[in-house]
Amino acid sequence: AEIVKRLNGICAQVLPYLSQEHQQQVLGAIERAKQVTAPELNSIIRQQLQAHQLSQLQALALPLTPLPVGLQPPSLPAVSAGTGLLSLSALGSQAHLSKEDKN
Repeated sequence: AEIVKRLNGICAQVLPYLSQEHQQQVLGAIERAKQVTAPELNSIIRQQLQAHQLSQLQALALPLTPLPVGLQPPSLPAVSAGTGLLSLSALGSQAHLSKEDKN
């Protein structure tokens, strides 16, 4: 609850500095995030962890053959908090919290 209060305060402080279009996008994302339930959040986190673990396994399996001198193996993008937030915003109107969940 404390993290939510702090993030909400940060959003409220930054919002006036954004363009009108970006303000609408942020307000929409905030409203969608309010509708995410705890089980859905756990599911998203589990999916992110599985994707990250899979990418790590793939990175370990990439150099099966020796690379020519001077070539580096390709790097894989890391899973970030931003990616998780995009996943949350993709849930959109699918999730609805009951009054008990909000408390």
